[in-house]
Amino acid sequence: MATSSAMQSILVSLVTTGVAKGLDSSRMTPRCYMPRQQRNSSVVVRCMAEEEVGPVATASPSSPPPPKAKVSTDFFDVLAFSGPAPERINGRLAMTGFVTAIAVELFKGEDVFAQISDGGIPWFLYTTVLLSVASLVPLLSGVTVESKSKGFMSSDAELWNGRVAMLGLVGLALTEYVKGGALV
Repeated sequence: MATSSAMQSILVSLVTTGVAKGLDSSRMTPRCYMPRQQRNSSVVVRCMAEEEVGPVATASPSSPPPPKAKVSTDFFDVLAFSGPAPERINGRLAMTGFVTAIAVELFKGEDVFAQISDGGIPWFLYTTVLLSVASLVPLLSGVTVESKSKGFMSSDAELWNGRVAMLGLVGLALTEYVKGGALV
């Protein structure tokens, strides 16, 4: 309590005396001096990182490529928070949901909330189960997403498209909620 009242009195005195306006023009030094704290000389900070510098090993054309790390096919590893499945499945569902929501809006004129209340939940559950199983089967059999990634349709592009679709679906629902009706 004493510390906060001391800080308040220092700040109030700085403002009321005009010290907070800057430097003294005659000496070019600050008008207010804070007490200097003594440093503890026994504390030393050292960097413990080691960097290995040496010749870079290059693979000869005849040598086989280095072995890849074994991919875990355990169900809980695949569905872990940092595992390969959750973000991909959610992204695929969001891409499908966003395109479907916009298409239904264009053809029927219904907003997202009307689509859900007019029988959209069974379709959502069916799509969720179908895409989840279709995404988990290859991952549980040891196939990595990066191994099937080539060119324009890379695994990173799929992640980014899924992220944008998640944001788009939330933005569509928020916009329709605020507007009170269909976007289109």
